[in-house]
Amino acid sequence: MIDETAEEIREMQTHSSSVVAVRAAQALEELIEREFATVEEYTRALERNGSVLRRANPSHASLQNAVREVVGGVTDADPDTVEEARRLTSETIDEVVSRIESAKRLAAENAVDTLADGATILTHDYSSTVLEALEQATGAGKRFDVYVTEARPRYLGRKTARTLAEFDRVDATLITDSAHGTYLEECDRVVVGMDCIVDETLYNRVGTFPIASTAARLDVPVTVLGSAAKLVSEGFVFENEFRSGSEVMAEPADGFDVVNPAYDATPVELLESVITDEGRTEF
Repeated sequence: MIDETAEEIREMQTHSSSVVAVRAAQALEELIEREFATVEEYTRALERNGSVLRRANPSHASLQNAVREVVGGVTDADPDTVEEARRLTSETIDEVVSRIESAKRLAAENAVDTLADGATILTHDYSSTVLEALEQATGAGKRFDVYVTEARPRYLGRKTARTLAEFDRVDATLITDSAHGTYLEECDRVVVGMDCIVDETLYNRVGTFPIASTAARLDVPVTVLGSAAKLVSEGFVFENEFRSGSEVMAEPADGFDVVNPAYDATPVELLESVITDEGRTEF
């Protein structure tokens, strides 16, 4: 399961960073079922497999933090027996998963007041926190028109549009990434998720930076939603992921290169606000 989860993370078959972090933490439960002769053997296996999961996507701050918490929660406790180490692993995984899911829910709840009834919103990529915020807001009786960019080349925005199509009180429209400049003039707000914010830079799905830049030019406020655990001030260096060029163009590239970065960097000065489970910060 651990190797399969690592491969899934590398292939990004799970698209929300909170889902990725949960999957990574839960994958370590596999070790609870294995046989180990000593505590040292168990903790070495935990550390080794934790490293495998972390290396699967170094750019995911939430994944890195979740796996570190699980491994550290066991090794720092210095258990006396393998059975105690297993118990600590299970308890720590449950705590980490609960905290991730609770943070997403609270961040969405904190965003509801920012989403004005009748607003036209543009969102990019796929964010489970943005979707939950819209679901909570519509549950409170609000209505929205939502433009969704495709998020090429993997078209993750299509998943967002399909999900929003099932919401009452939401009219969703899918647009190409490059059409955001055409439709932003109609929008009251841009709402996106985040992979992480490191110091003064938001890292999110590629295409976020041009949307935020255009929105700033047109005086459309940009709000970012996510867990406070994704706000990193030290101990983490973001590493962009460069995916296969075949995602961009299926046929062979003859005489030219194809570059396919997964994320881009947006200065926080282009944002109006960041809303997390700990509240709202304005810029």
